[in-house]
Amino acid sequence: MTKFEEIMSNWAHSTGLATVAVGDDGTYISECYNFTDFCIKLTRGSEEGCRRCEKNDREGRGVYSCHAGLVDFGIPITLDDGTVLGSIIGGQVLPENPDEEKFRKTAKELNIDEEEYINALHKVNVKSRTEIEASAHLLGDVINMFVRASYATMQNQHLVTELREGIHKAAEQLVRANDNTKQIDAFSKRQKILALNASIEAARAGEAGKGFSVVANEVQKLAHGMETTSAQITQALNEVTTTVMALNKRN
Repeated sequence: MTKFEEIMSNWAHSTGLATVAVGDDGTYISECYNFTDFCIKLTRGSEEGCRRCEKNDREGRGVYSCHAGLVDFGIPITLDDGTVLGSIIGGQVLPENPDEEKFRKTAKELNIDEEEYINALHKVNVKSRTEIEASAHLLGDVINMFVRASYATMQNQHLVTELREGIHKAAEQLVRANDNTKQIDAFSKRQKILALNASIEAARAGEAGKGFSVVANEVQKLAHGMETTSAQITQALNEVTTTVMALNKRN
């Protein structure tokens, strides 16, 4: 927002036009720049004038003439996908030297002191409509480019954070997986010893131990299979662990 405000302020000072950024609910989200007494203190300060001004704020698009006779603008602030975040509204300038009688009539309609209204009117800047349109669209383009770039940066930072957290969790899970693989390997060795002992006992039992010998052989095959599978898992885990741990250190 600091850079956002800087852009708004520099633009207002260089053009002499008023401006403020509002959210999608119409509330101000920036400072008000170059606001005139004619608009804020007097026109918007009256009940009917405020009602008309708020209607203009809601409905005004592009460069348009407001109900009081000044030229205003409303430029939407959008993301690349079309999401509307709010608007930049402003203007509060005259497109030509004012017709006092016309503004006196407006003052009467809004129940505003005529002389005070006319005095404030003479302090309003006069700009050609071409200048107003060019200035308004320039501000809209700059603000939208800035907002979209800021949003993209925020999204990228969020993705990087998620990636870092994911790598860190993966590293922790791989440590546990390696520990579990070591346990499987230990079980396999114990099973081989158990199968060997069973074979010895079956041999001692002679004819009566033949059935038990078959079971012992199957246990030996199972232990050998577990050992082979464990070795394959360990190799795969080591390769993945090397990659993930290297990424985790970089983070």
